Amino acid sequence: MLSLVIPVYRNASNIGPLLEALRMLPGQLADKELEVVFVVDGSPDDSWLQLRNLLPQERFRSQLICLSRNFGAFAAIRAGIAAARGERFAVMAADLQEPVELVVNFDRVLAADEADIVIGQRTARADPLFARIGSRLFWGVYRRVVQKGIPSGGVDVFGGNRKVRRQILALRETNSSLVGLLFWIGFRRAMVPYQRRARARGRSAWSLAKKLRYLSDSLFAFTDLPIRFLLAAGVLGIVTSVLFGSLVVISKLFLSIPVPGYAATATLIVFFGGLNCFGLGVLGGYLWRTFENSKGRPNYVVLSREEFHGDTK
Repeated sequence: MLSLVIPVYRNASNIGPLLEALRMLPGQLADKELEVVFVVDGSPDDSWLQLRNLLPQERFRSQLICLSRNFGAFAAIRAGIAAARGERFAVMAADLQEPVELVVNFDRVLAADEADIVIGQRTARADPLFARIGSRLFWGVYRRVVQKGIPSGGVDVFGGNRKVRRQILALRETNSSLVGLLFWIGFRRAMVPYQRRARARGRSAWSLAKKLRYLSDSLFAFTDLPIRFLLAAGVLGIVTSVLFGSLVVISKLFLSIPVPGYAATATLIVFFGGLNCFGLGVLGGYLWRTFENSKGRPNYVVLSREEFHGDTK
């Protein structure tokens, strides 16, 4: 069986079309068996209520999980993966910008044991111009400084087998990136190309602030680049201050040039003060994440969970 995990946040207008698209999935899967795990991530609209009323009437089996508050998309996906019962799993968004047929392609690759992890590789996207430019810049920086193996268009949908599911759930670190972990664990990977559709309803909750938080978590969780950058900046600052100090001394002793001390002192104080603040921020980022992981708090809290076996009449 394939378990399809769908995080839900501010997707009330998409529930009806989403369920309609999912109805044709079971007959196209390798084993004709589908379980859909909906995870409502503290959504402020009536997404949960719609799903609660409609799922008992659907033919496919499903689970409806409601988290106690908004924990973020990755926490919701993790909750869905943990509850999934299928031998294989796939993850997709509820806004239908990724074609449902992509899940069928994922299942074929996994069922044939051609790979352990399947990644949706976005070849084109029907989004506004500024959204495309922003996405290209974001993922360009991500690939350059965090993980080079990630596709140039980023990762929105993916799937895996039971081995991958078990390994992902064993990694319980907080303030991390689930996509980053997916590439970190290794295993056999396969890319499935697709074209992203235009959003038909609603607005994306993937804001600039969330993108920056995602990039920050990925930086601190998967690379020591900030530390190495800080070390390089410190070395450069020391070399610059030595050269500047030597120039001042030579000018004073041999060239009889009056050196007013205020400007030089103020410049050095501002430079190294800013460098110290930057360094404390970088180190604080690592220390805070270490502290968060030491607490042992769960990534999410489940408020309710219901299971529907499907209408087989």
